[in-house]
Amino acid sequence: MKKVLVACGGAVATSTVAANKIKDLLKKENIQVDVQQCRVSELSSKAQNVDLIVTTAKVDRDYGVPVIHGIAFISGVGIDKTNEQIIDALK
Repeated sequence: MKKVLVACGGAVATSTVAANKIKDLLKKENIQVDVQQCRVSELSSKAQNVDLIVTTAKVDRDYGVPVIHGIAFISGVGIDKTNEQIIDALK
């Protein structure tokens, strides 16, 4: 099972939207996934043992796994490209 960490800047509203859309996407792709949410400020302590990080806020730090900017889940702009990046990162 793959593990995805979805992080947002402050509260959990945008990460909840993104997490739900990621779960739906990966279910359609038959990729078993455990999606967890956190704040960007918590990434350092929660990024161990994950396969992918998706953020709705800007993140420049290297966590040793792919980091995908997931604002498309909120805006709708570029959603196909973001979906493709997530699928590619988890296959």
